[in-house]
Amino acid sequence: MALNPFFLQGSSGEQNLVQDLINEHLKIYGIEIYYIPRKLLKTDNILNEVQSSKFDTSFVIEAYLNNYDGYFPDIDVMSKFGITLKNEISLVISKERFEESISPYLAEIMSVSQIYYPGEDLAFVDRPKEGDLIYFPLGERIFEIKKVEVEKPFYQLGKNYVYEISCELFEYEDEDIDTGISEIDNVIEDVGYITDLKLVAFGETAQCKASISPLMGVSSIVLLNDGYGYTETPMVTISPPKGDPDTSAIIGATSVDNFSKTATAVAITTSVGDGKSIKEILITNPGYGYTEPPAITITGGNGFGAIATCVITSGYILDIGVIDKGDRYYTPPIITIDPPVGGGTTATAVSRIESGRLSDILIINAGSGYTSIPNITVSPPPSVGFGTYIVSETVTGSLSGTTAEVKSWTNPGQDIDKILRVSINNGSFSEGENIVGSSSSAIYTLKSYEIDTSSSDKYSDNDDIEEEASKILDFTESNPFGTY
Repeated sequence: MALNPFFLQGSSGEQNLVQDLINEHLKIYGIEIYYIPRKLLKTDNILNEVQSSKFDTSFVIEAYLNNYDGYFPDIDVMSKFGITLKNEISLVISKERFEESISPYLAEIMSVSQIYYPGEDLAFVDRPKEGDLIYFPLGERIFEIKKVEVEKPFYQLGKNYVYEISCELFEYEDEDIDTGISEIDNVIEDVGYITDLKLVAFGETAQCKASISPLMGVSSIVLLNDGYGYTETPMVTISPPKGDPDTSAIIGATSVDNFSKTATAVAITTSVGDGKSIKEILITNPGYGYTEPPAITITGGNGFGAIATCVITSGYILDIGVIDKGDRYYTPPIITIDPPVGGGTTATAVSRIESGRLSDILIINAGSGYTSIPNITVSPPPSVGFGTYIVSETVTGSLSGTTAEVKSWTNPGQDIDKILRVSINNGSFSEGENIVGSSSSAIYTLKSYEIDTSSSDKYSDNDDIEEEASKILDFTESNPFGTY
């Protein structure tokens, strides 16, 4: 008899013995790995292709590394896009251990998902499946399961005891990975197109100071005709004053010309149909030394018909200087000027911001009747800043509408910049806007942002390559290969 007469070649006791021996060997010679099942969020019903997935659960199980001499195949592919690592591993895990320690939990997750998260699916739970991930702690790398062999070795004593899993290095494609285990999540945190957003909770209010002149200057500009057809902002020119006034009475100015100063202004345009017209003309400097209203001309901008006239007065706001630009403004602050003591016309002005800070102030009406420097109040930046962003939630910029997905959130303290690391941006954020979390409702103001190019995807140079290629073959003007 060729077979061992002491074995029945398939009894349950013999199969259990072999399974126990395999389990024991795996616990002695194996290594601990993390099995991370893939949750399917969106699948193409025609091609059955996974379009969106996430990984938020992990299980520890022992495995034997078949390729004991290192990763295989031992080749790295050099291409015009960079170096591609082709590391692969082959692991053996116990069939019984998987069915006892992982499958029941996967079945429970699937049943809960079908009730509370109808879009989620685990495909099947009774064995490891292709597309799931393996975290390999020895190399601190994440591998994707490409093939699961369920009949190797082939039915020893009439039963299979192990799964042989073939894996290759995981290529990140913006999947949601949040297992709750920092050892795993940190590996993937810096992979992909990463943007670091510096956020703040409270801004600093800007401060201004005015100077006044008892002389005659341009206090306001009246727009008589807004014109039409402008494609660019026209230039505004005000004629210089006539005469040599005494400038010693000017109060608060940091520098004063000996005799007179020509007023200056800028045009603000607005869109009308296919062209632009002038919305208003704001004073950048009222000038001084005028004895009669100066002439004002509006030229350039490819438009026609705009007409304006100047109004002069005394005791007006000569200049409003920015002492402190403040920060964290995402809309221009409101400028409030105290009325003149003893009666007169209260001055009005508007502000402009740049990169979240007050850049300059333009005068709408310089006022009249001022004999002392008035107090100027700048409205404070919005006091927003609360909550805790959640990993993998979507955040949205309040002004730009840009969305991104949270990678990590660092909040060191109230007076220190907070760092929100995001990926999968669909556009560019704007400095000074609020960043709002979709699930956490957290909201902070964006101070600045920085794209982490060192952790970008290996194909991040495609735009540069395309631009260089366009210099060689340019299809924008004609077909470089000729026409027929």
